[in-house]
Amino acid sequence: MLALLGRGGAAALGRAACSPALQAARGYARPVTRRRKDIPSQLDDLPPTMLKKDYANLPVMNSVDDVVRRLLSLEMASQKEKMRIKTQQLVEKVRRSPSDNGSFEVQVAILTARIRMFEEHLQRHPKDKNNKRRMLMDVDKRRKLLGYLRRVRYDTFENTCRQLGIQYSLPPPYTRRVTKRWLVKKAFCIKVYQEAQKLKAAERLKQRERQARARAARGQQGQEKLAQEKQGQEKQGQEGQGQEKLAQEKPAQEGTPV
Repeated sequence: MLALLGRGGAAALGRAACSPALQAARGYARPVTRRRKDIPSQLDDLPPTMLKKDYANLPVMNSVDDVVRRLLSLEMASQKEKMRIKTQQLVEKVRRSPSDNGSFEVQVAILTARIRMFEEHLQRHPKDKNNKRRMLMDVDKRRKLLGYLRRVRYDTFENTCRQLGIQYSLPPPYTRRVTKRWLVKKAFCIKVYQEAQKLKAAERLKQRERQARARAARGQQGQEKLAQEKQGQEKQGQEGQGQEKLAQEKPAQEGTPV
């Protein structure tokens, strides 16, 4: 019989035949039953009897059968449909008007719903690196939007964080690890910057000299033009005086007797 069962079958038969105390003494491995954790979800507050988003506002839903109403409720809905309703609820808390669909507060609400969905998924599947990367991208985008709101409209920023339950923390100050390579690179960059400043200073000096020469040339031309105008006025004045003298001498000559 043992020959027919083989070594593995004989060992299994021996373990089945011995008592539990003997199994513990011999150190036999026992199957481990892992209890699945009950992870809280942001969708737990959605009642199962709530209708889906596409059928909630239809007037005909008041006269349908209970079976049809149950089929169109969240009890039979998918995770995607529940996420649409949850996102709409978060958007309604912070939107400025009923037609507001793209403000910074609405974008923060949509990103918050996505981030919480990824967090719940990663608690069940911690090795899912693709969704972890997506979550970190959404977190970074939401932090930028909240930082802009904090700088521009602080009251809106506080209201958004309070309504959505977000704990905003300031980013840490920038610090760089000082290494020999970084010091050499910094010294080289400073030297290049100083040489560039010297070249720019020489170029600025040449440009100033050219501008000064141009101003001097324009001033000399202006003086020559003024001198010519003055000479022309003096010449016109002399001609006018000569004409007046001729006009005075002509009546005198006409009045003298012959």
